[in-house]
Amino acid sequence: MRKIQETRLKNALKNWHTVKNPLIVLATGIIFYFNRFNPFLGLKNEIYNLFGTKIHKNARLAFGVWVDFFFPELIEINDGAVVGLNSTILTHEFLPHSWRKGRVSIGKNVLIGANSTIMPGVSIEENSLIGAMSLVNKDIPANELWGGVPVRKIK
Repeated sequence: MRKIQETRLKNALKNWHTVKNPLIVLATGIIFYFNRFNPFLGLKNEIYNLFGTKIHKNARLAFGVWVDFFFPELIEINDGAVVGLNSTILTHEFLPHSWRKGRVSIGKNVLIGANSTIMPGVSIEENSLIGAMSLVNKDIPANELWGGVPVRKIK
C-alpha cells in the first residue's frame, strides 16, 4: 500500500504556490529539465543529489527520466537500480480538493522499464523488475516481475 500524506487545499493545482516557494520550484524544475538529457550519468546523479535526491553511486537513470522537482528529497534510488528511458518518478500529486506527497524508494538492482510512471509513496524492493510502460501505484515486493496499467504481478 502506498504511504502518502494528504493535505486539504481548495483547487490544489491553482494554489500550488502555497505548497512550496515558487522560486525554488522554478529553479529546480529548470535544472531538472535540462539534467534529463545529461549524457554523463554519474554527473546526472550528482546534480540530482545536490537537491536532496538520494541516488546511490551505481544507480543509473536513462535518457529522459523525469525526476519530481517539487519534493526531490523524498526519492531514494539504491545501488544497481536502472530507471528506463522517459520514465517518471513522482513524489507529489495535485487533486481537485487536496494534494498528496509520499516518499519513493527504489531498491537495489531494480529494473524499471522505459516509459513507466512511479507514483508517490511507492516502494519497489530489491531485484524486482517493472515492465515497460507500467503505472506503479502500489508497493512491489522483492524478486518479482510486475507490469501493466495499473501494475500487477506477472511472475
